[in-house]
Amino acid sequence: MIFQEIVEKAIDTTPFITKDTIVFGLLMICLALVFYSSSLKKGFWAGFYKIVPALLMCYLLPSILSSLGIIAPEWTTIAEDGTVIENSSSLYYMASRYLLPAALVLMTLSIDLKAVFNLGPKALVMFLTGTVGIVIGGPIAILIIGSFSPETVGGEGFDAVWRGLSTLAGSWIGGGANQTAMLEVYEFNQAKYGGMVLVDIVVANLWMGILLFGIGKAVKIDRWFGADSRAIEDLKKRVSDYTASVKREATFTDTMVMLGIGFGAVAIAHFGANYLSDLTSNIDGISDNIYLSFLTSQFFWMISIATLIGIILSFTPAKSYEGTGASSIGSIFIYVLVATIGMKMDLTQIVENPLLILVGIVWMAIHAGLLILMAKLIKAPYFFLAVGSQANVGGAASAPIVAAEFHPSLTSVGVLLAVFGYVVGTIGALTCTILMQIVATS
Repeated sequence: MIFQEIVEKAIDTTPFITKDTIVFGLLMICLALVFYSSSLKKGFWAGFYKIVPALLMCYLLPSILSSLGIIAPEWTTIAEDGTVIENSSSLYYMASRYLLPAALVLMTLSIDLKAVFNLGPKALVMFLTGTVGIVIGGPIAILIIGSFSPETVGGEGFDAVWRGLSTLAGSWIGGGANQTAMLEVYEFNQAKYGGMVLVDIVVANLWMGILLFGIGKAVKIDRWFGADSRAIEDLKKRVSDYTASVKREATFTDTMVMLGIGFGAVAIAHFGANYLSDLTSNIDGISDNIYLSFLTSQFFWMISIATLIGIILSFTPAKSYEGTGASSIGSIFIYVLVATIGMKMDLTQIVENPLLILVGIVWMAIHAGLLILMAKLIKAPYFFLAVGSQANVGGAASAPIVAAEFHPSLTSVGVLLAVFGYVVGTIGALTCTILMQIVATS
């Protein structure tokens, strides 16, 4: 009887194309079309890309394909005998686990650590402001939505919505490990957890799209903030000057060496991540400690090790490979990751549970508003606002993308802030959840 009910509720959501080999080709065509059209200096596209950043289109085109049911990150198939089969694409996993760490190494080869430190404390201030925005945004969103739709933010026991929203707090301050920790700590009904994942995907990706759009207006935004971006420009100039000084035409050997460096580092990062995550999982008190549980995450260790390898190599002759296009290869990997993130965004999902998604939108708006206010007060560049926000909301998979769009040399800033997000993620999420519980039950 229960099985029949599950089958009746299940819907076949199989997209038109299910094979990753074909989907990957479509994503690459999307990227090629964007970069070709954005290279045109005259006509419609020249004016279009003055308004809309190319990176945003790299993200939006795959999301349109997903929304039209042509491709999908996950789908359900109903077999002829009524069996429900859950399927998923492996492309995001491939891009985030193989290409992202390789990109981080190749784009960090030319890092100037002294210049990064010279960026000053504003980057950290904006990151922490973003964290505070998430912490207070949750309870305020519950108050606002609860004032006209109490059932949306209500619920009793393990079905209480505030318990589910705790997972969003974990995701939007730290990352997947922190999100899982909140799910375990507050024991939200996992049958309803999918709704929270939906809010996470829709709202976080909408906000990322807005941030990417703002990159094209960064100069005007900085002028409005009264921001002093000389330290950022100095870092970009240092790296650009160094690249120019070692620039030469890449030979086939150079390309193979750069790929060897990038994917060799991926191998080391994964080997170290597997070992360290297993080691920390077996240490008494870490797995069960909500403050330290991120140390058991393979993804955390993988990103950290890859970044460290890139920084170490920046002090060696390998740094000269920036002159043969190391960061360009890394950028290709980043754009593939952007496309796979875009395909996870189904624009039609926005109308499926509008009020719960509205909670997330109000929440994110408070986060954004606080960042804008702080940027105005301390005259912080838009770069710090965008990367500080994504280091919270998007984590290590998204912050480097946003940072690299400003300049490849700034990728490491996004990574370092995102890694810091893992550290404060659970503490911030716990604080936010306690406030949400108080508001929801009062």
